[in-house]
Amino acid sequence: MSKSSPKTRASKTRLSTGIEGLDTILYGGLIANRAYLVRGGPGTGKTTLGLHFLTAASSRQASLLICFGEPGGQILDSGTDMGLNLKSLHCLDLSPDSAFFTQTQTYDFFSPAEVEKDPITQKIVDQVTQLKPKRIFVDSMTQFRYITADEFQFRKQVLAFVRFILEQGATVLFTSESSPNTPDHDLQFMSDGVINLDITPHRRTIHISKFRSSGFQTGHHSLRLDVQGMTVFPKLLPEAYKRDFQPEPLPSGIPSLDKMLWGGIERGMVTLFRGPSGVGKTTIGLQFMKEAASRMERSVVFTFEEDVEVILRRSEKLKIPARVMVEQGSLAIVKIEPLQYTPDEFSSVVRHEVEENHVRIVMIDSVSGYSLSMQGEDFLTHLHALCKYLANMGVAVILINETALLNEDDSSTDDSFTYLADNLILLRYIDRHEDGKVELRKCISVIKKRLSDFEKTLRELKITRYGVEVGPPLTGLQGILEGDIIKSDEDED
Repeated sequence: MSKSSPKTRASKTRLSTGIEGLDTILYGGLIANRAYLVRGGPGTGKTTLGLHFLTAASSRQASLLICFGEPGGQILDSGTDMGLNLKSLHCLDLSPDSAFFTQTQTYDFFSPAEVEKDPITQKIVDQVTQLKPKRIFVDSMTQFRYITADEFQFRKQVLAFVRFILEQGATVLFTSESSPNTPDHDLQFMSDGVINLDITPHRRTIHISKFRSSGFQTGHHSLRLDVQGMTVFPKLLPEAYKRDFQPEPLPSGIPSLDKMLWGGIERGMVTLFRGPSGVGKTTIGLQFMKEAASRMERSVVFTFEEDVEVILRRSEKLKIPARVMVEQGSLAIVKIEPLQYTPDEFSSVVRHEVEENHVRIVMIDSVSGYSLSMQGEDFLTHLHALCKYLANMGVAVILINETALLNEDDSSTDDSFTYLADNLILLRYIDRHEDGKVELRKCISVIKKRLSDFEKTLRELKITRYGVEVGPPLTGLQGILEGDIIKSDEDED
């Protein structure tokens, strides 16, 4: 596998933020000996990001937390709860203690800013010159506004502070508490980079709006805050990934179906199975995975609808040893709860299977279930990126798309993504008249195949306790694609 690397990545010394996904967005991390602003509303994770940054320092290097608002003890307790290593972390707690409230502080001749400024500044100077930390996190820089007389003095104070820190050889990360009444545009101008944290009813995001001397991955990326801290899920850029492979056909192990496909589906191609519920789409997909297991290749099913145990039990009844395949490691069936995953998180799960577990076939069951995880985002954009990434990595992609029960030409069916399909296989029900009775049967046909020709017939599909069977070509049927089945006089079945 190769991954594109912008020239800017190697041109400067980089420092890890302690968050792998954020380092990816920043093309390797922050540039050392610079000043960076982390901005966002309450609860967006600014302090958590700062703790990750501090604890990512080498054990031989000191790091310093300067806190003005939340007590340092509480911040350190949060870091401990997240499992972060705080051994090399020092804390300068400048937050007001209870004595400030119980002992009335009045200044008869001077403003509070003039009285408070010098002691605070001296404490910072003393701590920094003594420790010589390589990483400093200030939470938050907004407090400097309250110890300076006006905006001009605030700007001078911050510039002088940042210059002092950088002259000591440190990299500084600082937060701001912006609001309509106290915007932080000045801090954004003075910083070398700006990291923005946002929260919506559907998800948390992070995006970079400024990063001097470097490129970065644009856009809003998903993040998650939990007991282990912050995890960032970069947007998937398929063009950044490429693996050399040969697009040879992958058979299903069902001779008649492989004949229809002229050998099978191919690596690096997207195959779309379309049809109504219960017609056998997932089962046919598992047949290709069963055959892959015989070649010692690993496959994965991401199921958005059915439970894993249901798929395993149904497969066993159809002579597909899915449970054995899972136990042997040639198959993984992953249940995805759509509303618990953002598109970027799901892409991260897929990438792990492909890049760490060397998966060769990926099935998404189903496209409609996947679309639920979009939560207001552009479904087609994310599906396009995911399929192109898998194709670039030489993975055979199987998409399951459920249509109306009996009529394929249903207006409610979303066809916007069918352009992604290199192979299109249609499954549907037909009614057959025999001895005065009407019987509902399943059939399968190939509509499109990009890399080869294919058999242009309709065959009956039988799914029994003995497995999957594909019969000989059906004759005497018309109007298949229009949704009406017409039985001709030539029908011998």
